Amino acid sequence: MTFGLVWPALLGLLLAGYFVLAGFDYGVQMLAPRLGRDDRERRALLNAFGPFFLGNEVWLVAAAGVLFGAFPLLEGRLLSGMHFPFTAILVGIVVGNTAVQLRSRHRSATARRLWDGLIFLGGLVPAVGWGLVTGRLLAGVPLDARNVFSIGPADLLHPFVLLCGATTTAVFLAHGAAFLAWRTGGAPGARAARAGCRALLVAAVAAAAVLVTGFLSSARHALVNPWPALATGGALVVVLLTGAALLRAGRTGRAFAATSCAAALPVVALGAGLHPFALVTSGAPGTSGTGLRLAEAMADAGTLRILTVFAAVMVPLMVLSQVWNWWLFRDRAGRTRTYL
Repeated sequence: MTFGLVWPALLGLLLAGYFVLAGFDYGVQMLAPRLGRDDRERRALLNAFGPFFLGNEVWLVAAAGVLFGAFPLLEGRLLSGMHFPFTAILVGIVVGNTAVQLRSRHRSATARRLWDGLIFLGGLVPAVGWGLVTGRLLAGVPLDARNVFSIGPADLLHPFVLLCGATTTAVFLAHGAAFLAWRTGGAPGARAARAGCRALLVAAVAAAAVLVTGFLSSARHALVNPWPALATGGALVVVLLTGAALLRAGRTGRAFAATSCAAALPVVALGAGLHPFALVTSGAPGTSGTGLRLAEAMADAGTLRILTVFAAVMVPLMVLSQVWNWWLFRDRAGRTRTYL
């Protein structure tokens, strides 16, 4: 067994699963306060993803566990160097999850409007944050001789990084809209489909802008494998346009499958563009191919053997629990009892 292939692939799989499953959570949170015309409709939209949203975060926990156990050096460099965006993302996740669960516990209209605002922010902040993190990693980070770096707010204002943030936000928004169009009916479902079409077109334009900006800016110097990353970005644009066409045709299930692929592609682009590195140096031409390699960031072989046995049991159980949950709540929203 080649640990150098298995563990990066597992980390990528868990992150892609998180983007797909939590991505529509964040999209629904951004959409529900606006798509719902009254309190009853807003509750119905939130209840559409109610059985899933906490379970979807398990993929992030699993990815963090793999990062901590199998890539301890990368975990130390990444979390300390990007503490600002990661802190913002985690705060957004906690605030959003709390607001979703507590909104209906208060009967006053003022309190529910406040919770609606927090629900929106709980979806927006992680959506933007993950795009900024992905963009910054693709554009490279300011590594020193010990492969240590620190990213502040100013380092996230690069045009390429900002466009990556806009792209993931639009993709997650469209993903949530496709989910609502698929899982709900009536006027809210129709409004979700229209919102999803608009978001998909915006996401396609933003993704195309990322490709152009990445080619014209200094971000291209950091990419180890520019052509696979470019191909993945082109595939993202095609998938987004396909999803828009499917939503217009009323094929909401297939549209949701398309947006699921779109949500996973940023992780694919990151792996394809940086492999065999985990972190690459930003800077001038000629710096491509310098940084922290995955092989250097991984734990020793003995530790990986123990973790492999553990992962061989836990990962299939996690996947099976997700499949069971989706099967259990396979009916459209409103046909099963909910509590949000």
